[in-house]
Amino acid sequence: MEDPFGHRINYLRVSITDRCNERCLYCMPQELQEWLPRSEILNFEEITRLVQIACDLGVTKIRITGGEPLVRQNVLQLFRQLAELTKIAEIGISTNGSLLCKRAENGETVARTLVKCRVRTANISLDTLDREMYRSITGRDFLPQTLEGIAAAKEAGFESVKLNAVLMRGRNEEVLPDLVRFARTENLLLRFIELMPVTTTDVLTDANFLSVGAARRRLEWEFGPLIPEPEFKTNGPASYFRFADSRQRIGFIGAMTNLHFCESCNKLRLTCEGKLRPCLGSHLEYDIKTPMRQGASDEQLRRFFGEVVKRKPEQHDFRENYRPGRRMVAIGG
Repeated sequence: MEDPFGHRINYLRVSITDRCNERCLYCMPQELQEWLPRSEILNFEEITRLVQIACDLGVTKIRITGGEPLVRQNVLQLFRQLAELTKIAEIGISTNGSLLCKRAENGETVARTLVKCRVRTANISLDTLDREMYRSITGRDFLPQTLEGIAAAKEAGFESVKLNAVLMRGRNEEVLPDLVRFARTENLLLRFIELMPVTTTDVLTDANFLSVGAARRRLEWEFGPLIPEPEFKTNGPASYFRFADSRQRIGFIGAMTNLHFCESCNKLRLTCEGKLRPCLGSHLEYDIKTPMRQGASDEQLRRFFGEVVKRKPEQHDFRENYRPGRRMVAIGG
């Protein structure tokens, strides 16, 4: 699949639930979420079928997201099904990490069971190492569980474990160096992410927005110059740097301030209730669940994917007074 701007689409992010065990300020603030009825959520067979169709069209990488994907009942069965799709070269998961250390039915940690299901990469949210600040940001006192989950992920043998920290002025800007030191000690890749207007209009304001440029300056004041590494790439749009005194790399994801953010976009999103979104930063979304449940053939669904890709915008609308239509937790991380 190729969009009108020459982007080869080979990456599908799949949200499998709108539910989460945390209430992060930038994703699902307070207790305001109205959960989707179970009947509206794609079941495991429907998810597997759509992923297989996407793979037939050239998708080689998928990432399972939520909400928090690991809160979904019997979720490991879905990963077992996806592991059988031979055209998938890479399966990843985005998680807050708090459930990775739990024991699965086989007695092993959830993290280890995921690795056995061909999950190669884990992206774990970690905005602070301060327990009270963590509780304030996430609405839950889960920092010990998250740190145990990170340890479980390292022990499980993922090919890559990345830490994602959302930048928030007035919240975690002073603890960014602590996150760098932690990532260095644990030998993990750390990325800093700008706030985006994807939840409610009051989440992103001038008062709480911290740019990746400001974060970089804060870290250079602490650690010295950061050296760009433009040749180093991962699946996403991060720009990577390394420190002069070590081999450690950190990444910056600046959807709001990086004017070239969309130039290499290679992804689609499938929401948990069966909408295909060609761009996170656009209100465009297309209901593939209804035709599927009405009996559409695989060929008809392949054409549906193709039509959505044709409508993929050249760039997101975040800088155009974008007003979120619904919370990030319902779209997928």
